Amino acid sequence: MDLVSPRPFWPLKDGIPSNYPPLREDIHCDVVVLGAGISGALVARSLTRAGLNVVVIDRRDAAHGSTSASTALLQYEIDLPLTELTARMGRQDAERAYRLCHGSIDTIERLIHELGVDCVFQRKKSAYFASGNSEVKALQEECAARQAAGIAVEYWDEAAIASRFSFSRPGALISEQGAELDCYRLTFGLLDDAQALGARIFDRTRMDAIDCESAGVRLKTDRGNTIHARHAVFACGYESQAYLPKRVVKLKSTYALASDPIEQFSGWWEKCLIWETARPYVYLRTTTDGRAIIGGEDDPFRNPARRDRLVDKKTDRLAEKFRALFPDIELDVAFRWAGTFGETRDGLAYIGGVRQMPHCYFALGFGGNGITYSVIAADILRDLLLGRANDDARIFRFDR
Repeated sequence: MDLVSPRPFWPLKDGIPSNYPPLREDIHCDVVVLGAGISGALVARSLTRAGLNVVVIDRRDAAHGSTSASTALLQYEIDLPLTELTARMGRQDAERAYRLCHGSIDTIERLIHELGVDCVFQRKKSAYFASGNSEVKALQEECAARQAAGIAVEYWDEAAIASRFSFSRPGALISEQGAELDCYRLTFGLLDDAQALGARIFDRTRMDAIDCESAGVRLKTDRGNTIHARHAVFACGYESQAYLPKRVVKLKSTYALASDPIEQFSGWWEKCLIWETARPYVYLRTTTDGRAIIGGEDDPFRNPARRDRLVDKKTDRLAEKFRALFPDIELDVAFRWAGTFGETRDGLAYIGGVRQMPHCYFALGFGGNGITYSVIAADILRDLLLGRANDDARIFRFDR
């Protein structure tokens, strides 16, 4: 599947920080990780640091799937509000899922400091706006639920919003915990660190077949080479659906733009992360070199050609919405792109194994916060493969 439109922002900005060869021989390992995007990189580093012999393969250049199209807003919020998630799975597990995502942002910051990689990580506050008056009550209830779960969040009324922004909304949740980064560059930092620890990384290497055997898995590549592994981890995002016995995700197309550098961000309080209760929602962030990134206008994914034909039309609409919010900010569009993402029924990732595929595990960070889910997956899968108990695994299991 062609996951992104031509010319996404991050590869144009950063180039190719590291090069990895294609696989040209038969090899053995403890774990083969399929996917060299942010999910595969986090999992590979975690498993390598745990002492496992790890091989990573990707059919594309590393980080050139969904990772290259990510707008990289780091939020702890799950697409399903805590109140709704509680109704689905109970308060204990719903709160735990939110707190895990909350803590993942701290983990990412620590990882970046450990790696010493320049991926322009910045802490940001997050504003979640009620798109209309009908959402105010639910937003107030959501605020109370998060506070009861120990999450720092405030409710702002219309007057508080109008005093800080150039637009008005009937209500908003303001969260302290949020961040933005260049996840494309972080992916290369993670892969390079895993490689320094002994992982072997091969891109432009496609898996053509996989056989689950009694002692492990056997993968055949497009060049006719074989990978023998005790375990396989699928971290290839929405393409992983092809290997699952049942459909677990609904595919969507999302559109994004990055502006030319902006001198003054008039009416944008603290250049915070912005999103809204409407579905699909518009989401906004800034960059360290003064750009605005705006995403949204999601629609059902049908095929890459249709998605790519809509890039100009959809991003023009995003630019119009931005100008309506910030009439005093001069916005010139510099980059436009689109990507494919997936939604699950409860907004949660799928992490773990499936009965029909012995020795195979999945790290599927679907939804709006795939990066934070990938941090969680790295910890859960490390424990599962090492035979250690992990109480959080049941929250994200396939048969939940």
